[in-house]
Amino acid sequence: MSQGQLQRPRDYQSSNKEPIKYSDVFSVSGALASKPIAPQDAATMQAAENIVLGQTQKGGPAAVMQSAAAVNERVGAVHHRQATNIARNEGVAVSETEIGGTRVITEEVGGQVVGRYVTPDVALRNAGSVLSRDAITIGEALEATALSIGDKPIDQSDAAAIQAAEMRATGTNEITPGGVAAMAQSAADVNPRVMLDENKTTLSDVLADATGRLQADKAVTREDAEGVIGAEIRNKPDMSTTIGGVAASIAAAARLNQSK
Repeated sequence: MSQGQLQRPRDYQSSNKEPIKYSDVFSVSGALASKPIAPQDAATMQAAENIVLGQTQKGGPAAVMQSAAAVNERVGAVHHRQATNIARNEGVAVSETEIGGTRVITEEVGGQVVGRYVTPDVALRNAGSVLSRDAITIGEALEATALSIGDKPIDQSDAAAIQAAEMRATGTNEITPGGVAAMAQSAADVNPRVMLDENKTTLSDVLADATGRLQADKAVTREDAEGVIGAEIRNKPDMSTTIGGVAASIAAAARLNQSK
């Protein structure tokens, strides 16, 4: 597991009989932190996401909770119809707010935030619909990130989002040698060992010429945005998207493309 990358349920070995607790996968405290994630907690969060988003967010809190609950049930830590007393008594909630034209989703268990991320506030397109000729491309959205928070040192969540964006742009599951994804991952691996922030590789170092570094490019769609958002929040302990970051820029591009 890469340094700085959050441990997820898939990282647990089958021989590990310890249940996965909320604090293992979310930045929570108090009584909730020590509670094993239960199947009914996960089912409730999935239902709440479906009501607000119309689907389960890829890599989001509900997906993480489902994986964890399955492991916990397999090792005998919980039973299939079990819920934690905190989720049952204090609730599981998914809410949305609009900030500056951006849709922000907040997910909570027992009043503690387990995820906060942007999502494209656009409808799914019909199979036969096409984007306009001047639609914003993935490369252009990545370059917008370099302009908005270019001084931010690259971490694992940035690298994961950039990798997802590159794969969406090129239509392959391979990282291009010397491309933006490879450069971002190298930076995310090295930056934690660099003492001074001013000497760390930043988003602008990698994304300033993203369009030229991509082997192929395409207009941003809602599906692209969802994939990049999922990749970014999976690799952050607080499961949030960075303000002005890769996921936010891709989501904004998807929204703008829908309106053209």
